[in-house]
Amino acid sequence: MENRYKDIKTASYLGIIGNIFLFVIKIIIGFISNSQAMLADAINSGSDILNSILTFIGNKISSKKADDDHNLGHGKIEYFYSLIISIIMIVLGIKVIRNAITSIIEKSNYNSSYWILVVCITTIITKLILYFYTNKVAKKHNSLLVKANALDHRNDCFITLSTLISAILSSYNIKYIDGVVALLIGIWIIYTAITIFINSYDVLVDKTCPEEIKEKVLNIINKHKEIERINHFNATPVGYRYQVSFSIFVDGTLSTFASHEIANNLEKEIDRDVEEIYLTVIHVNPIIKK
Repeated sequence: MENRYKDIKTASYLGIIGNIFLFVIKIIIGFISNSQAMLADAINSGSDILNSILTFIGNKISSKKADDDHNLGHGKIEYFYSLIISIIMIVLGIKVIRNAITSIIEKSNYNSSYWILVVCITTIITKLILYFYTNKVAKKHNSLLVKANALDHRNDCFITLSTLISAILSSYNIKYIDGVVALLIGIWIIYTAITIFINSYDVLVDKTCPEEIKEKVLNIINKHKEIERINHFNATPVGYRYQVSFSIFVDGTLSTFASHEIANNLEKEIDRDVEEIYLTVIHVNPIIKK
């Protein structure tokens, strides 16, 4: 748990520093060149700064241990902050689209600049480094909050690549492409935000675990021949992990101690062998064989 907190904190710090640097150089060159694509890219970097800050705050709160008021810990706060990030991204995406449409209609003047190319290449290199590092942390700790940031870094590479293509084409006097690219960037931002929103919402409304996690649990249960059958399998998200509960049916002639020992051992085995499981709760039912 401690390593998880430290790794995510480091990823957040790197995201904040990298995005502040990119935001500053993009906003300066965007205003100088009057490039809507570059300004849209700058707005996107501005949202990334906020995303990284929210990731840091969400990680700090979610790493707190369970207490009397929060018996299952604070893990779900990650998804609450992911939800906030997605809403902010949607608002910014709408603003980018509106500015892009205005630019296309009014045929805003765009001054091609060598510095736009430099900023684009710098951004792509920086974002690729941040993506590979952040994605590694997200996979290692199964964090949707960090995964949202990793996807954002990856998306920024494509967005800035579009800005770069726009700058190159505009140098050949194809001016309208700048507004078109800004429009596409806005649509991409909103699409990514909706994906993050849905994933966060699913956890906050206690959507059950993915089928592959349920399969892992069932495979462990099926290895125990003394268990006749199971029912009432339920799974509830607890942060980035799940609490599962179900009933098992065992031979009714077994003693109370023996039947509950089967359940206790099974709980320990599932909690130990299935990384995605936070807690296993098993109810024991007897079967009277005729």
